[in-house]
Amino acid sequence: MSQPQTATEMPRTETSGQLPQVHLPRNAGMPLDLDWVARVQANTSAIERRAATLPGRRTVKKEWQAAWLAKAITLIDLTTLAGDDTEGRVRRLCAKARQPVRADILEKLGLPAITTGAVCVYHEMVPAAVEALEGSDIPVAAVSTGFPAGLSPYHLRVREIGESVRAGAKEIDIVISRRHVLTGDWQALHDEMAEFRAACGDAHVKAILATGELGTLRNVARASLVCMMAGADFIKTSTGKESVNATLPVTLTMIRAIRAYEAATGFKVGYKPAGGISKAKDAIVYMTMMKEELGDRWLQPDLFRFGASSLLGDIERQLEHHVTGAYSASWRHPVA
Repeated sequence: MSQPQTATEMPRTETSGQLPQVHLPRNAGMPLDLDWVARVQANTSAIERRAATLPGRRTVKKEWQAAWLAKAITLIDLTTLAGDDTEGRVRRLCAKARQPVRADILEKLGLPAITTGAVCVYHEMVPAAVEALEGSDIPVAAVSTGFPAGLSPYHLRVREIGESVRAGAKEIDIVISRRHVLTGDWQALHDEMAEFRAACGDAHVKAILATGELGTLRNVARASLVCMMAGADFIKTSTGKESVNATLPVTLTMIRAIRAYEAATGFKVGYKPAGGISKAKDAIVYMTMMKEELGDRWLQPDLFRFGASSLLGDIERQLEHHVTGAYSASWRHPVA
């Protein structure tokens, strides 16, 4: 394996409503190391035991809980991926991304204006989202490569990436071919991921593993590693369309692969759980796992995102409860 490049962080000079961010060197990837892949194992029972300790033993209360929830908002890829999406719905979603929490709630919490981490849409809706977010620092993420199944003709999947980038998407969420994992064809997975990364150009690429369809945690760990070797900027659990989406054991497996990859190469890779994360308390559990396993640096939006829609409404409801002492109806906090 070649020597890792230097991975230094450079402060950004621009200002925004978000906390100050830094630029990290993009994961440069590396040739496929089949010996490393073959050594990767996953102790399922130990992983499940570790994951089970978090919800009951790691809690925050009162003002600390409010601070964690406000932080969680900045980590959300606010998403609409429905067959009946319209430009009007996307514009409303983008307005919510610009101001995810009512100004009076933020004022009472003593917080500055915040935004979500990104807005995630189908390719057809990218132009509307780009227009609606003009003047903000909020990137548009497009799902691509035959989302969600990833079974459209290969040349069309590659072309779809380029179309979304030209339309203004700054992030591309691609889906891998699950069959490469299920058959152990790691070279095919590496080559596919590398070509998808190249087609993205300067846009960052999130590799969706569809972990609920990979069979075992060992497959999840090996697929995570191979996608990072091929240059993925993020690895992501799910499309949100599978019967099983993000889970804590899968998350632990993937972020430990991220930790091992950084130790070997010096490159930090991001993580995105998606599908089924709809409650504020769940967001805190995932953030706690990131903090304990990878450190505070992975609680910034350039390295951690939630793929979610209804999560934002529940967080806003919890923040309102914090400042008023009363729970409002969920319909008072529409997302789009």
